[in-house]
Amino acid sequence: MAVDLLLGLQWGDEGKGKIVDVLTKDYDIIARFQGGPNAGHTLEFDGIKHVLHTIPSGIFHKNAMNVVGNGVVIDPVIFRKELVALEKFNLDINAILLISRKAHLILPTHRLLDAASEASKGKAKIGSTLKGIGPTYMDKTGRNGMRVGDLELDNWKEKYRALADKHEAMIDYYNVDIQYDLQDLETEFFASVEELKKLTFIDSEEYLFQAQKQGKKILAEGAQGSLLDIDFGTYPFVTSSNTTAAGACTGLGVAPNQIGEVKGIFKAYATRVGSGPFPTELFDEDGETMGRVGNEFGATTGRPRRCGWLDLVALKYAVQVNGVTELNMMKGDVLSGFKKLKVCTAYKYKGETITHLPYNIEAENVTPIYSEMDGWSEDLTKMTSADAFPKELNAYIDFLEKELEVPIKIVSVGPDRTQTIHR
Repeated sequence: MAVDLLLGLQWGDEGKGKIVDVLTKDYDIIARFQGGPNAGHTLEFDGIKHVLHTIPSGIFHKNAMNVVGNGVVIDPVIFRKELVALEKFNLDINAILLISRKAHLILPTHRLLDAASEASKGKAKIGSTLKGIGPTYMDKTGRNGMRVGDLELDNWKEKYRALADKHEAMIDYYNVDIQYDLQDLETEFFASVEELKKLTFIDSEEYLFQAQKQGKKILAEGAQGSLLDIDFGTYPFVTSSNTTAAGACTGLGVAPNQIGEVKGIFKAYATRVGSGPFPTELFDEDGETMGRVGNEFGATTGRPRRCGWLDLVALKYAVQVNGVTELNMMKGDVLSGFKKLKVCTAYKYKGETITHLPYNIEAENVTPIYSEMDGWSEDLTKMTSADAFPKELNAYIDFLEKELEVPIKIVSVGPDRTQTIHR
């Protein structure tokens, strides 16, 4: 049985959590394959808004198993808070949540290193969420990291101490004013580790291999978005993991020839949090309206998101590098009320017109070229069928499908799981 993927195709915040929640009824296992608690997957149903940071978005479905894969980095403190927030829903967490032994741990000193590194950059800062993600992945690739499986060893605290001492020396090297009480942070960390150890640790690649042999349906859930991929994103303003389809193979131990459908999620417009190039960014009333109507604030950080028109050059690129087989368009309702819509179909790049994503898309090199079309005024949020869509929305969808050469199977018209229209 093939493993299906669900990925964000922009700079994150596309609405992956909602779609995973909607699709979970069709799957036996939801597996998160990369990223850390800098991700905020927002779900809304029964009038309640839920934000998950590490736990897979299928957790509210009692018949689905949820796996935190080896490619994920886990902060036990944040993980514990997530578990506490779920207590009121009477979920049997131990029965439906499994953690890969090969997932790496975020230590308190990783977060301090993150803050020290960002402070040292001044105006050149990346826009890190300061959750310790980058330093943890650096330790992983530097072969210094601590993994979940280490917590089963008698000497895990000695390993922790050696790594934390190394981190403190590195913090001193940055020579910036970072105030902290490590003893206080460690008290919370160690208590959270004890809670984490109550969960079931697994060899996730073997678990998923056996599940495939048994015919189980598996959905791999990505975090962030393709344009934040460490290799293929807008480097260096990216995250520290592979957010593209290839990341699911390395982040779960799934063979490439076992990948089935690749479901790509994008907003009907574009947003970005933090620093980095954004060719279609708007600084006018249209951009302000998108942010206000779309409630564009980071689920993890609360930072306002930068807003702009849909960029098909960047979206085609993401479709290409991921091998996307079907698309889901989010937040179509936010564009209601715009008399005219614009879509970037090409760039003016160093005097040429190009339709591919170049190495550098900084504003001094790239000017977006737009196609314009009519908007719609109808409120989409109460619609329950694609048959009710205004003709202008259908024209917008048809235009995108023709340009991207991939069908748009889902259109989201609101944050609730019920406001999801299948085409």
